[in-house]
Amino acid sequence: MKLGRGRSGKESNVSKKKASGRRTRRLFSSEFKAKVALSALREDKTMAELCEQYELHPSQINDWKKLLLERAAELFDRGAAPEPVDLKPLHAKIGQQTLELDFLNSALTKAGLLSAGK
Repeated sequence: MKLGRGRSGKESNVSKKKASGRRTRRLFSSEFKAKVALSALREDKTMAELCEQYELHPSQINDWKKLLLERAAELFDRGAAPEPVDLKPLHAKIGQQTLELDFLNSALTKAGLLSAGK
């Protein structure tokens, strides 16, 4: 994709054409999709104006708008109540590692590889 200037003088997405004459597939970021869907929800511009501004088909804008409305509740559900964490396996692992470190420390001290002052 390369950026070009449209009729309004603003930068816009212009797709390159393949040798076969077909357009390459355009990929849109999630930020761009959200921006377009929110613009459609505001209804301060007509669908035709949005299509011209973003160079998209009306069905694409409607799909993104519908998806935003369907999944908006998920944003607020995530912060509800986190699942409790089972700490028993974590405490067991800490205990095991402490024992291993103590054993290695005493073995290295006896072998003279570790000074007792540390």
